[in-house]
Amino acid sequence: MTYINQDLQTVLESLSDPTRRAVLDLVRSGISTAGAVAEHLPVSRPAVSQHLKHLLEAGLVRVNQQGVRRHYRAQPNGLVPLKAYLDTMWSDALTQFADFVEEEEGHSDDE
Repeated sequence: MTYINQDLQTVLESLSDPTRRAVLDLVRSGISTAGAVAEHLPVSRPAVSQHLKHLLEAGLVRVNQQGVRRHYRAQPNGLVPLKAYLDTMWSDALTQFADFVEEEEGHSDDE
């Protein structure tokens, strides 16, 4: 059984908010400043800044300070804990399916 570690818990909590997911998608698409992200969402620039701060703390984005502007980029390895978790779940599901098929084939041989 796989237990959720702190890195995965942090990523899941960050992605549980729909606005935060939208912010991350915009940053992934190349929009990099809080002001530019806010232009695409029905939330204020300060709210976007708070979402970006949360994503930064979760390791999902990184920031590059250029003068007074902060440019955000998606952190390439930020989703690794989530991917590993989903890979494990997928592997378990496939194993259970294979076991089920083998069991069903065994039952059909008995008839």
